[in-house]
This record gives sequence, structure tokens and C-alpha cells, in this order.
Amino acid sequence: MQRKINLLLLCFSLLGGGVAYVLGELLLGRRPYDLPSIIIVGLYFAIVAFGILVGALLAEMISPRLNGLSWKQRYLGLSWKLLPLVVVMLFGLGTLMEFVYELNFGGIKAVKNVVMVIDDSGSMQQSDPANSRYTAAEALVQQMDKDNQVAVVTFSQEAAVVQPLISLENTESRTKVSEVIRNLQTTEGGTNISGALTEAMNVISSDGEAGRGAMVILLSDGFSEFNTATELNEYKSRGIAVNTIGLALDDQSGPLLLQDIATATGGQYYDVTDAGRLGEVFQQIYDRLGDRTLLTERSDATADSPYYAVVRILALILIGTALGIGLGVVFDNRHLAKSFGIGGWVAGLCAGLILEFGLSGQSFSDALIRLSAVLLLAAILSLFTYVVPVGEGRLTRRGRRDAAAAAPASGEFHSPRRNRNSKGF
Repeated sequence: MQRKINLLLLCFSLLGGGVAYVLGELLLGRRPYDLPSIIIVGLYFAIVAFGILVGALLAEMISPRLNGLSWKQRYLGLSWKLLPLVVVMLFGLGTLMEFVYELNFGGIKAVKNVVMVIDDSGSMQQSDPANSRYTAAEALVQQMDKDNQVAVVTFSQEAAVVQPLISLENTESRTKVSEVIRNLQTTEGGTNISGALTEAMNVISSDGEAGRGAMVILLSDGFSEFNTATELNEYKSRGIAVNTIGLALDDQSGPLLLQDIATATGGQYYDVTDAGRLGEVFQQIYDRLGDRTLLTERSDATADSPYYAVVRILALILIGTALGIGLGVVFDNRHLAKSFGIGGWVAGLCAGLILEFGLSGQSFSDALIRLSAVLLLAAILSLFTYVVPVGEGRLTRRGRRDAAAAAPASGEFHSPRRNRNSKGF
């Protein structure tokens, strides 16, 4: 039993992890065939495991410092056969952990109802003369999932429900909502945000399905008298986020009010100076709707939940440990399985902490955070054989049988010398 380091294995594991990260990011960004997030996350971890395992195997093939030359001569073929099994195991574990992470506990409801509250006061003729807000709202309706319901509320001096909640499960419903939005026009009058949010809450309360959560998208270019301390109590008690969009606001009282509304309800505020960007902002808000995966920032009601923080970290610990043990299994070495398994536990803990406290919702920075987690996972795994000593010790029956068969042959080779020594030679 010795403490060893294979620097080539470290380099190849980092290289394999880096290549796997690139493939995983492509998968995460493009979501081929509209695969559910549970499958996407499982595939991501499987790809990372494959990259690290292949890198480690290639390094030991070239320089078998950890597992010994006998492994390379006798069991290398077996290691390549075990590799797919370990990758499938990581896929299954990643999928299971993501499934647990997406479960709603503590009364949290999946957000399925979206209420768009759109300002159509007279000032919109200057801030949005091309009616880009209506175009953005219509485009969002076409992008929503089939299990969503949508409603539309417009407001100036008075608020009105122009489209009650309607399911988007079929094309006819989407066409109906699109026609309603397409026929909207800018009116005269002031900005009654209080009345608009009251009508939005009435729409949400009219839904008979108690298990469906809701979210509001409020767009305005003005300011109105509004008491955030009292008028948002029902939104806060029911955990309904109001995401606010300020369009071409010059008076600072407008952005401050919209920011206060978003902050008080757990939503986000978006400052838009060009109405042509409204489609992008609407889509961004929808993309963050209930987004909760092990690889991305939580953007729903669980954003600050210590429970889900612990679940994410524990999930990465289990995945890291499984990857370490799997690497030992691929090498068919129980000592390496122990060393890499303990190293995987530490690596998973570090990766989980990086993801939990590093993800911010910004695409570029989040990609760098995931890259850091993957590379740290590969590095700690590769270096842990210097912390936990390793030696030769086969795991599979085939490995033990081959080792046992080799022992008598070695004994027979030395037996003549013992006989000769007994005769005085």
C-alpha cells in the first residue's frame, strides 16, 4: 500500500473533463428533441463521467503508475468493458438526483399560470409607438408549453381582463389568445398599477386547480400611488412572484416602484430602454419560470431555500462518490475504489458548494462556474491517491481467478531451486 500520484492521469482527467464539459454545455443549451430537464441533467453527468473515466484509462494505459503493469497486461480489456456500465450508472444516479431535486416540498407549487399585465396608457404612444409589447406578448404565448395557462390584463386609468385564464393545450387556444392580443390598442388615461395587480390576483384566484402556481409579468412605463407594504400581502402569502418590466422610464420613481414590487414578491425587475427588446425580456422571464435543476440557479420560490441548497450539495456528493467508486471498478481495484471513492466524496462536496453559491443566473458566468466544478471534480479525484494509499487488489471474480492461477505457476518456477538447495547445491 503506497501513496502515489500519476500526473499523466491528472492531466488526462482534466482534459477529458474539459471536453465532456463542452459537450454537456451544448446539450444543456440546445435541449435536443425537447428532452425534459431530468434526462438532460442525467446525460450531462454521464458525459462528464465518460470524459473523466476515458482520460484516466488512457493515462494508466500509457503509464500504469497506480494500478500496476500487471493490470495493463491482464485486465485492460476488462476495464474497457466495465466503462459503459459505470457511465450508465452515473446517468441513472444523475437522473434520480435531479428527480428528487425537482420535487416540490413545503407547499411549493409548480408555476403553470402566467398572467401578463400590460400598460396601455396614453404615455405608451411615446415609449412604445410600434406596439412592440403586444408583439412580444403574442410571441411568448406561442412559445409556452402545453400545460401552461395564460391570461392578459391591460390597464391605464382602469384595469380590465381582456383574456381570462385559458389552457394552451391546443392550437385553437393559442390562436384565440393571439387574436385578443393583436387587437389591443393604446388608450388614453393614467397608470393604475394598484388596480392592475388587483385584477391579476382576481384572475389567479378564479383558477379552480389549487395545485397550480402562478406568476405575473407586469409591464409599465409610468408611476402610480402604490403601497407595497399592504397591497402585496396576498401575493406574498401565496408565494406569487411579480416580475416587472420598466420601459423607457426617465422618472426614477417609476423604476423604484417596480423594483420594490418585484423584490417584495420574489420576482425580478428588468429595465428596458428600447421597446424592440421586449420580446427578448419576455422570453427570458419565461425561461426562468420554475427553473430548478442541479446545474442552474434556482429562480422560483425555492431560490433562497436552505433545504434545496442542502439537497443540491448532497446530490453532488453522491454523484462524486459514485464517480470515484466507478473509477475504481473500471480499474478492477478495490483499493483504488476506496481511494477514489473518498476523493469523490470530497470532490462532490466542493463541486456542490461551487454550484450552490456560484450560480447567478447569468449565462456566461454560470458556464464558468460549471466548468470550475467539473475540473475540480476531476482534479481532486486524480490526486486523492496520495491521501489514501493504494495497492493491487482485484474486485471482479475474473481478476481474482486470474491472479490465483498465476500464483502456482510462480511457485512451480521456484520449487526446483528449493529442491536443489536441500541437496546442497
